[in-house]
Amino acid sequence: MRLVMLGPPAAGKGTQARLLAERLKVPHVASGDLLRDGVRHRTPLGMQAKSYMDRGNLVPDELVLQLIDERLQKPDAQAGFILDGFPRTVAQAEALAKRLQARGVALDKAIELMVPDEEVVKRISGRRTCRNCGAMYHTIFDPPRNVNVCNACNGELYQREDDEEGTVLMRIEVYKANTRPLSEHYERTGLLARMDGVGRPDEISRRILSVLDDTRAQPAAPARAKGGA
Repeated sequence: MRLVMLGPPAAGKGTQARLLAERLKVPHVASGDLLRDGVRHRTPLGMQAKSYMDRGNLVPDELVLQLIDERLQKPDAQAGFILDGFPRTVAQAEALAKRLQARGVALDKAIELMVPDEEVVKRISGRRTCRNCGAMYHTIFDPPRNVNVCNACNGELYQREDDEEGTVLMRIEVYKANTRPLSEHYERTGLLARMDGVGRPDEISRRILSVLDDTRAQPAAPARAKGGA
């Protein structure tokens, strides 16, 4: 299966991608991890990306696409993959589809996790980070033993600025503005599956796997000839 995960911040995309990757025996390909790994290992593409990141600029679409494409050509991704964090725009989605088509494959599904705004705010604004060791906690889902004190090193816990409620609400609006066209694109192509992203991780995984089982049971669409409509 070749999948793309969509959803707002803190929707659980990474968690579900990891669980599905383990279940389906395919790699979880996170664009952020690829960028960091490329920089850490000083690969040619990684060093190109670093030149933009060091200036505080966004890494160009074509460069990110090259990193993704390079990863998807490795042996472990030939049977499928789960993309997390890419694509983020319709232009990226179309470029990805062309790269895959050139290799005679295509996406099977775009899974969009639907999480209410208030749930996203609760998930993010409850995060607390240790100033000393960087350990992460949550005031509701994973509280420390003592309020604002790290279990591991007794360091002070604090709320990062980008986890504050006002900032989270702005992030949600940016997500909606940027991702709605992408969601609509995948809906037009018949690849989108929206699903409830609220619940225990195992429950959400079962919902996704049920949709994927239905997808696998459907007859494959005939391949288009190059240059066809």
